[in-house]
Amino acid sequence: MSAPVYPGFQSNAPYPMPQPGGHPGAPYPGPAGGYGDPGQAPPAGFNMGYDQGQAPVMYQPGPAGPGPMAAPEYGAPHGGIAPAPVGSPAVVPVGVPPGLEYLTQIDQILIHQKVELLEVFIGFETNNQYEIKNSLGQKIYKAKEKNDCCTRNCCGSLRSFDMKIKDNMDREVIRLIRPFRCVSCWCPCCLQEMEVQSPPGTTIGYVKQDWHPFLPKFSIQGPNKETLLKLDGPCFACNCCGDVNFELKSKDGDKPIGRISKQWSGLLKEVFTDTDNFGIQFPLDLDVKIKAVLMGACFLIDFMFFEKVGEANQRSTVFS
Repeated sequence: MSAPVYPGFQSNAPYPMPQPGGHPGAPYPGPAGGYGDPGQAPPAGFNMGYDQGQAPVMYQPGPAGPGPMAAPEYGAPHGGIAPAPVGSPAVVPVGVPPGLEYLTQIDQILIHQKVELLEVFIGFETNNQYEIKNSLGQKIYKAKEKNDCCTRNCCGSLRSFDMKIKDNMDREVIRLIRPFRCVSCWCPCCLQEMEVQSPPGTTIGYVKQDWHPFLPKFSIQGPNKETLLKLDGPCFACNCCGDVNFELKSKDGDKPIGRISKQWSGLLKEVFTDTDNFGIQFPLDLDVKIKAVLMGACFLIDFMFFEKVGEANQRSTVFS
C-alpha cells in the first residue's frame, strides 16, 4: 500500500530527511541523477556547502592558495577585502616576492602617518612612522624611517633615508632607499629618486622625478630603469580643505588607471602636525612589484611636498 500523497507534494523529487545529529540529508535510497549523485554536476549557482559562518579576517593573510580568487560577497563595499581562508596551502605565486602575496588581492591601500608627540610639542624632528592598511582599515604593514638625528634636523624634507616596511609578523618585506637629492626645477640634473627593494637586497623598481618647469611628474620604473607608468601631480600641491591627487597613467600618459591622493586630515591636524593620510588606487591585476613601487612613490611625495621640519613651511610646488 503506497503512502498518501498530499497536495503540492512531489513524490519523485528528493527532499531532506532528518538524520542523527539534526543535519538534513538525502532520502535513502537516492534516485538516479538526483540530489547527492556524485556523477552529476549541480546547477549553476547551487551552493554545495553549509553556511559555517564568516571566517575570521586575517590581518596579514598568508600566501594565497591555488586556483582563482573568490568573488567578493554580495553587498560588500567596492574594493572590499574578502577574508582569507585560515590554513590555506603555503604556495607562493610565481614572481611574487615573499611577504607581498596579500597585495595580489587588493586594489587600494591606505597609509596613515603616526603622530609623534615630541614633534608636536618641541618641534624636534623624529623618524616618521606609518601604518599601511587595506580598505577595511585593517593594518597589513608598518613602515619606519631610518637615519640619524643630524640628517633629519639639518636636511629637512630633502633628507636621505632607508625605510623598512614590515608585515604583522615583524618581517621586513620591502626596503625603500632615498639618496640626498635636489627637488628644485632649476637643477634638472639632480632630481629626486627612490629605489624599491623586495626582498631587501633585490631591486624591483625605481621612482624617478621627471623634470618639468611647473608640474610634479614622476616615472614608475622597473628594475632596469625602464619606464612602466607615469605619475602626474597638480601645479600647486596644497590641500586647502580638499584632497591632492597625483594621477597614475600608462607610460604614454593617455588614460588614468589609478591615483595617489593626499587626503585632507582636518584643520587641527593639518596646521599643528605633519601627520598625513594617503590613499593609493591601482588596478587589481597590476604587477605586485609595481604596487610595491607605488607605495614607495607615495612616501617620496609625502617627503617632497607635505613634510614640515621645525619652523620651515612645507613645499607646494617644484620651484622651491
